[in-house]
Amino acid sequence: MNKIIPVTLLSMLLAGNAGAQDKVMTVDVSKPAKGAPIQSTMYGIFFEDINYAADGGLYAEMVKNRSFEFPQALLGWQSFGNIEVRTEGAPFERNPHYVRLRPASHNDKRTGLQNEGFFGVTVEAGKSYRFSIYARAFDSGKSKLRVELADLASMGENQAVGSVSLDIDGKDWKKYTATIKADKGVKKGVLRIFLKGDAVDLEHVSLFPSETWKGRENGLRTDLAQALADLHPGVLRFPGGCIVEGTDLATRYQWKNSVGTVENRPLNENRWHYTFEHRYFPDYYQSYGLGFYEFFLLSEDIGAEPLPIVSVGLSCQFQNRNNPKGAHVDATREALDPYIQDVLDLIEFANGATSTKWGKLRADMGHPAPFNLKFVGIGNEQWDQLYPDRLKFFVDVVRKAHPEIKIVGSSGPDSEGKQFDFLWPEMKKLGADLVDEHFYRPESWFLAQGNRYDKYDRKGPKVFAGEYACHGKGKKWNHFNASLLEAAFMTGIERNADVVHMATYAPLFAHVEGWQWRPDMIWYDNTNSFKTASYYVQQLFSLNKGTNAIKLTMNGKAVAGNDDQDGLFASAVYDAADNTYVVKIANVSDKTQSVSLNFNGLKKKSAIGTYTVTSLHADNPDAENSLDNKSVVVPQTKSMPAVGDKTAKVSLDAKTFYVFRFKVQ
Repeated sequence: MNKIIPVTLLSMLLAGNAGAQDKVMTVDVSKPAKGAPIQSTMYGIFFEDINYAADGGLYAEMVKNRSFEFPQALLGWQSFGNIEVRTEGAPFERNPHYVRLRPASHNDKRTGLQNEGFFGVTVEAGKSYRFSIYARAFDSGKSKLRVELADLASMGENQAVGSVSLDIDGKDWKKYTATIKADKGVKKGVLRIFLKGDAVDLEHVSLFPSETWKGRENGLRTDLAQALADLHPGVLRFPGGCIVEGTDLATRYQWKNSVGTVENRPLNENRWHYTFEHRYFPDYYQSYGLGFYEFFLLSEDIGAEPLPIVSVGLSCQFQNRNNPKGAHVDATREALDPYIQDVLDLIEFANGATSTKWGKLRADMGHPAPFNLKFVGIGNEQWDQLYPDRLKFFVDVVRKAHPEIKIVGSSGPDSEGKQFDFLWPEMKKLGADLVDEHFYRPESWFLAQGNRYDKYDRKGPKVFAGEYACHGKGKKWNHFNASLLEAAFMTGIERNADVVHMATYAPLFAHVEGWQWRPDMIWYDNTNSFKTASYYVQQLFSLNKGTNAIKLTMNGKAVAGNDDQDGLFASAVYDAADNTYVVKIANVSDKTQSVSLNFNGLKKKSAIGTYTVTSLHADNPDAENSLDNKSVVVPQTKSMPAVGDKTAKVSLDAKTFYVFRFKVQ
């Protein structure tokens, strides 16, 4: 069991610590509102469709290959009886496949389909599910279907745990809907469709929980979307990193394919289904049901600025290291024009008037008001001269057409080194507003990065720490110690709020049966989810980001895990909303430490009043949350009595992250 030992006043310490020498941290509160403004976008989230993050995850669709567009048209399906896959006369141009069901040749034979879902069709007892299908009774004009939620492993007399009948009326394609209530819960069930009448054609077979985020028909899983909302993120980067590039340009993420009627959004190959042979998922595709419109809606719902990332005309350089010349568009304005136009059209889709082509599409989809897009990222983890040679054309055009849009460039895949050192000056030269830095690094790296941003150019582009996570040596999972070091690193981000304007942990989501990369912030199966220690670190920073960074020092130096600071990392902010000072301290050492927080600059008759302290701690540094135990590592908050002085004396337990909120009285 993990034990949270609360921070106490020094006078309450055990006698054995009474004579210990306090460390003194000075918090300069003389002009708190003059400190560097902390951007609303400072702490956010990054969504990439890896680890079944979209289909099978956040996107609540329960049917795999619902439009029969996988390269193997019936992958995810079992068919029985008289069935054929067809394309002639399909209702949706960009999803041309459908199935034709004809009656079986005998009274005791059956024709139908059975879908396996994503790691099973999982239903919960007493809950309802929204089934929909496009169908036509092309022969007689009349037909009937029976649709079931079934448990194949049931020992009961009937496999079905819920069913409904649908009358198909007419020779033209129409949408039919029904609600199915599950009488029993099933973890590894199937969706089954029986033909009970004359011949019929079926397309876009869909099943959603009746309860989705905001009640939307083409909606998101409520628990996963709510977990994002609970982070109170300032920015949402989407639709990913490497999937924006694609293994080749034909399979890059193309935002225009992800908008419009959901039934006509074409399937896209997900580069993550074949990337790792040791974690291989050959049925991992993108339905685009969760597309740019839904990403913009999600951003709006959770109060985050949308940050879409688009292709710069380069496919994934990692995957094309042996074929560099065949993996990109020529670095000429003419060749890049379609890619540049995609950016201009995206801005029009997000912000344009309803009288414009793409603004009208947004309105037709249900959102006449603009989404107020302010940022766009161009390229992901590109490197070498290939990247700036292309980016310059995008910058020139977007600057001229939309000077209000801030452009995010990239410093490549590394946190330092040859490519990093080459690209930063290039981003400055091109006039990028922010530069996206990525670092998946071990504990030693995070421990050494407390001063990373202290000497960055204050007048250059701002930093977007767009992908980062601590990967423990031999422990590549979400253990507590990794999250503690992430918290330590983030104090350096916060202290340099004049340079760092955005930060997003990655990856965001992972299905427990379908992951290819870890650690990840939120894990889930088909019905349940849990938040990792890294999630709580991100949440604590976001909920306590304040409005202005203020100076905090120890012996005149920033508290950044330096050699003489005994494993302490700290930052401080002022929150003008409630006149509160927030101090964050990570004690990554193996010992309890006593600290005096001296609030320098308080007015003569002012003193520190009551305060709260929130701690994140685990006795076992390898501890992690799980579906079976979601609360192994969770924050603990206590209210503390008024200090009545200008110095608060606190004790910091070993291997613990703290957030103090001090009121002034």
